[in-house]
Amino acid sequence: MKQLASLILGLALVTTSLAAEKKYPTAEHLQNVSVTIRSEGEYSNGEGSGVIFTRKDKDGNLVNLVWTAGHVIDNLRSTRRTVVNGRPNTVVEFKDPMVIKEIRQNGRTVGRLQMDAEVLKYSDAKDGHDLALLRVRKLDFVTDTVEFYLEDKIPSLGDDLLHVGSLLGQMGANSMTDGIYSQHGRLIRSLNKFVFDQTTCTAFPGSSGGGVYLKSNARYVGMLVRGAGEGFNLIVPVRRMKDYCEKHKIMWALDSNIAMPTDDDLAGMPIEHAPKEKEETKTVEEEAAKKAFPFMIRITNNKHPLGKK
Repeated sequence: MKQLASLILGLALVTTSLAAEKKYPTAEHLQNVSVTIRSEGEYSNGEGSGVIFTRKDKDGNLVNLVWTAGHVIDNLRSTRRTVVNGRPNTVVEFKDPMVIKEIRQNGRTVGRLQMDAEVLKYSDAKDGHDLALLRVRKLDFVTDTVEFYLEDKIPSLGDDLLHVGSLLGQMGANSMTDGIYSQHGRLIRSLNKFVFDQTTCTAFPGSSGGGVYLKSNARYVGMLVRGAGEGFNLIVPVRRMKDYCEKHKIMWALDSNIAMPTDDDLAGMPIEHAPKEKEETKTVEEEAAKKAFPFMIRITNNKHPLGKK
């Protein structure tokens, strides 16, 4: 009997230990796929969050793609006018943002990896999807990768969620918060013509571009982009990202089963579809919506044109 009791107790301890360990790999995994995005523009600096999607190219190299919010890097955008075949053409160009990954060991930060990244795709926050796809310029930067929720069924209201992002910028890198899926399909026409989903995951400036994940399996269901308060935040749902990728033939940026294009193909791919010069006109409705949802959840430090802060 004593041996049987010891065996039962041992099995109980193993089961308890395994249950306790389930949470740690999820947290560690989400930390490993989360990065800070720093955009150092001519007149402003910004910091937001990003998520790493790692896959192999046709040569077998590990390529690190990073998804972030379009407005996190919009201060790096510039345009120039050219003439192609006798017709005026607008060329969109971006300075390289920086991707920063924090390294932790034994409960403390022990260093950072920082790499330049090129902007492959950009969709603006006002008329587009507020998305940006980056590629780290160095191959094999990291091996960790996010898994996207690509099923047709939308996650249910009330599902438990986790958010990992650079809350308050780099000083809060890899901060984790939780919440629930609180609503689907918010359409705020004066902000954007596309739908958002709503979450109670706590977010702060710097959260923009950070992932929101199902707590049950750590799959990515959306990107935090805008908020009205700590517990009322809007995400670009992954189904919207999927629509964008399918329309522009870049599903390889969400699904590693789809072959990645060659460097030559990428070089010929437009960064921004239907580019236009930025307009500063604002309607009364837009101003009212921005008061209701005031936060594009990033950190921005303006710089003086002459270099003075």
